[in-house]
Amino acid sequence: MKTVILDGESLTIEDVVAVAREYAKVEIPDYVKERVKNSRRVLEEILDSETAVYGVNTGFGALARVKISREDQERLQLNMVRSHSAGTGKPLPKDIVRATMLLRANMLARGYSGIRLEVLETLVKMLNEGVHPIVPEKGSVCASGDLAPLAHIALVLIGEGKAEYKGEILPGDEALKKAGIAPLKLKAKEAMALINGTQLTTAIAALAIHDAENLIKTAEIAAALSLEALNGVLDAFEGRISSLRPHTGQTLTARNIRQLVKGSKLIISGMEAMKKFGYPHDPYTLRCIPQVLGAARDAIAYARQIVETEINSVTDNPLIFQDDKTCISAGNFHGQPLAIAMDMLGIAITIVGGFSERRIARLIDDKLNRGLPPFLVPKEAKEGLNSGFMLAQYTAAALASENKVLAHPASIDSIPTSANFEDYVSMGATAARKAMDIIENTWRILAIELLCACQAADLQGAEKLGLGTRIAYSTIRSEVPMLREDRVLSDDIEKVYEMIKTGKLVKEVEKHVRLV
Repeated sequence: MKTVILDGESLTIEDVVAVAREYAKVEIPDYVKERVKNSRRVLEEILDSETAVYGVNTGFGALARVKISREDQERLQLNMVRSHSAGTGKPLPKDIVRATMLLRANMLARGYSGIRLEVLETLVKMLNEGVHPIVPEKGSVCASGDLAPLAHIALVLIGEGKAEYKGEILPGDEALKKAGIAPLKLKAKEAMALINGTQLTTAIAALAIHDAENLIKTAEIAAALSLEALNGVLDAFEGRISSLRPHTGQTLTARNIRQLVKGSKLIISGMEAMKKFGYPHDPYTLRCIPQVLGAARDAIAYARQIVETEINSVTDNPLIFQDDKTCISAGNFHGQPLAIAMDMLGIAITIVGGFSERRIARLIDDKLNRGLPPFLVPKEAKEGLNSGFMLAQYTAAALASENKVLAHPASIDSIPTSANFEDYVSMGATAARKAMDIIENTWRILAIELLCACQAADLQGAEKLGLGTRIAYSTIRSEVPMLREDRVLSDDIEKVYEMIKTGKLVKEVEKHVRLV
């Protein structure tokens, strides 16, 4: 099993996925431990000098003007964790909680937070032993970080709250005890260090990027299958076309489509299309696949860049600088970069889903699908008695429409908090959660397109498919047979959805065709 080393500087999105979903072990190198210890020593020197340190010997937010005595500083940290545990809604999925814990530990490993080493070690032990705090999904405005969700994680570190351990929901202290972990008694600054930062939003964003990259390849596979099933024109995918408008995403998508349909006997040229259909090119949902999916690729690449920076950033406040022994309060916790990136990601994937739904509509419409039967019902089935894929398109339309509502940007909204002291917030957590919901919906839209395209390929002659599309077709047909008469389609959709979500479909295709 993979081991992820926490140094605060080199964590990747792939590492996050490995820990969150594959339960990779986490280790802290010795030099990081020394860095964390030294950061604590510096903080204690600053406190001994009675310098005002926000959230350590002062109140929080609009209460920062209130001085906190030395004897009350530990109580302040305890109260902070309890009072900030104000989340609501259903519990976050385990993979998001694990990713959040990992990212918080990675940030603490940088040595700018002034914690004792025990705090970092306890967080890592919880990850490695599988103690997963129950964290309500809603409550973060991602401006002074993801305060409420992170506080629910911190609750378990001190033996409060609830956690899942080996499939059982337990009080925090009991879960820790069963895992052989001692609860913490937080000292000055440590609650701040645990809850002030963007780690929940970043966790969702990192997993969303991973999923979106799998999704865009799936969208290209589905589009290629539809292109063949509809006797599409390959001319528009030539490399010299993309070279005249050299956006990276467009170039990559055009290349992938060419590879997927290589050797196809269903694809035709513009000259052949003119003779057969009376025009030399396809509708936009076929002809402009590189331009539309390529633009989505570029948006995903931008979001990856932002998230890769964020997962190795220090978003705590205040920050302890060891070189000159100073403590500075600033605003690295503000989630605006993530909020904008996640809104962009959501918009891009919404476009992918809407684009796919339009091809589904074309595949089932005998006025547009170039000789295929209405709703892809085989000719041997009784016409009118079988509805075929009629309602599958309804479902795709419903999901595409829901995505359009979800794609409204969260990052343009702000409701001030903390008595108007925190007067412009990012709503980054909302943007990230919406992006995840859009990805889920779009996986299912793509599952429907793949089912329709495979059915159309059966009617056209699946043996005529290209190198990559033939593998995609065979993978789907290994679990979902051709529709010869009406049956419950929900089961078929969910089977293909699982193939997509787990990455199985892309992996099978990539055994034979290299997708970029």
